[in-house]
Amino acid sequence: MVIFSAHWQGQGNRVLVNTAEITDLIYDFYGFPDWYYSVKYPHVGSRNLAQNVMSKLENAGIEYAPVERGLDHGAWLPLLVAFDPKNNPLDVPIVQVSLFKKENPDEHYRLGEAVAALREENILILASGMAVHNLRDLWNSVGQDQPMPYVHSFDEALKKAATTEPDQRKARMAELLKRGDSRQAHPTFDHLLPIYIAAGAAGEDSGTRLFTMADGSMSWAQFRFGDVSTNNTLAARL
Repeated sequence: MVIFSAHWQGQGNRVLVNTAEITDLIYDFYGFPDWYYSVKYPHVGSRNLAQNVMSKLENAGIEYAPVERGLDHGAWLPLLVAFDPKNNPLDVPIVQVSLFKKENPDEHYRLGEAVAALREENILILASGMAVHNLRDLWNSVGQDQPMPYVHSFDEALKKAATTEPDQRKARMAELLKRGDSRQAHPTFDHLLPIYIAAGAAGEDSGTRLFTMADGSMSWAQFRFGDVSTNNTLAARL
């Protein structure tokens, strides 16, 4: 599995690839109960898979650098929910790759295109972010009966863009960042950009929204590109 998380940006023009095989979890969140910081998630990396990713980045002309780091919560938390270590353990290696530092949608789409061939090797590509992510408005929305006004509008616009015809998808998704509500939905675009990677890796496969839930100033959505009846599947957990 190769995973892209909203919680890891690259350096300069380079994408970073985690080559570590044994690492700790990164608890990159603050102000939560103590037990949150004692959660464990067994996982293992793969130098061979990391090298495979870097080879594909090099072939696409994308600058990269190998690093060794832990697995941040944008990666391990969705895996913990999907693959319970006791009842449904994940028994495949996990390699995390960073986003670009710059908030350029076309570059992130191109990053997805660069690693798309991994799908032909039975490697799942997972992109982790959020459909709407505004921490600035979070406390203002607590106790309200309805989500913030921009939540539904942007969530639905994202659905339309991600599930449009594949030959129109890149252009439609680029237009999302130009919407009047885009900076309300995402004061910074780090939590939105992972789905551009997933969409870029999808090639001619269509996108489907599997789930969404508006909550205050947030929206949680899940998209799948490709058919689960084949090996060529990737997912965006937003």
